[in-house]
Amino acid sequence: MSDPGAAVPAEARRASGAVLERLTTLAALMRSGGVRVGTGEIEAGAQALTAIDPSQRGDVYLALRAVLCSKRTDHPVFDSAFAAVFGDAGTQADPDRAGMPPGAELVVPRVAAPPPPEGAQPNKVGEAEIRPAAYSQIEVLHDKDFAEYTDLERAQARRIIMNLAQHMPMREARRTRATRRRGVRPDLQATVRASLRHGGEPLDRRWRAHVQGPRKLVLVCDVSGSMAPYARILLQYLHAAVATHRRVEAFVFGTRLTRVTHELGIRDPDRALDRASAAVVDWSGGTRIGDAISTLNRVHGRRLGRGSVIVVLSDGWDRGDPALLASEMARLRRSAHRTIWLNPLKAAPDYEPLARGMAAALPHTDHFMAGNSLRSLAELAQLLEGGLE
Repeated sequence: MSDPGAAVPAEARRASGAVLERLTTLAALMRSGGVRVGTGEIEAGAQALTAIDPSQRGDVYLALRAVLCSKRTDHPVFDSAFAAVFGDAGTQADPDRAGMPPGAELVVPRVAAPPPPEGAQPNKVGEAEIRPAAYSQIEVLHDKDFAEYTDLERAQARRIIMNLAQHMPMREARRTRATRRRGVRPDLQATVRASLRHGGEPLDRRWRAHVQGPRKLVLVCDVSGSMAPYARILLQYLHAAVATHRRVEAFVFGTRLTRVTHELGIRDPDRALDRASAAVVDWSGGTRIGDAISTLNRVHGRRLGRGSVIVVLSDGWDRGDPALLASEMARLRRSAHRTIWLNPLKAAPDYEPLARGMAAALPHTDHFMAGNSLRSLAELAQLLEGGLE
């Protein structure tokens, strides 16, 4: 039986990375031409390229046009952008690239690499092997800092973030259900019914156990200037949590606190983030964490209720009064089940919480974690699901 992977030419597999590297440029040109192309379309484009031979210019053109254009009037803008990124179809190929597959001269950049080990038979020009540029795989994103993500990598990470946002803190609800194991209290009605099989003798005792339900999760994200490299992708996490769960509240803050639960409550991530951005008047400005937590406690305290899990995503840089922040964090901790602080700076090996805002909040935080990568969000998901009892 033949290997299914053998049907895909090696040149086509290597060409995929080169096309993906130019995909965000193509999307940016289309946006400048008035076409709505967001992270969802970029992710769909990346998926479409896996179903075709990306070394064939015509296949790339049709595949990307199908997913990046939502109506016929988008086609002229796409054609112009595609020609600008991948070159004119009528352009003569570089004679130095003779022998490459049809269309690959337009999409496969070539770089020099050291000679291969002895015994290998690569194609050479002089003493260096010619290799297409490498494509960063999804696995690399797990440990990569959010501040270093490209638009394409943010689109690729979206599905992973959606999966991580499925994990919610759980609690025992008052409601109970029947269980075959020993539960919190006997189920008298079920025990009586079971006794009829044994002449009225209660030989088979039945029990009831508490139903597991989600705790309320409150996400509070810093969108000040110092958090700008991380805010966009952390807001993707807020959107994924709000869009998939009812018991989630989302807030953002810079110099003031803004509730964005309603704005993030739609499925389309690009529309949701645009709505949230429009609702925030202090985006990429200063930071007053104490004032924001004070508003959370006093204005939204009834909405949060008691027993919520509070997650603050901030680097701790604060221009406000540290004494106010300490007192408001203490108040928040008394009403919350757990308080968690995610700080992207904590990922650095030599990091110490010396910023006055972080130093004031840390004594009133149950869990202090990094928040700079997918791996750190995975650790948060694991903590929420099973580590808060």
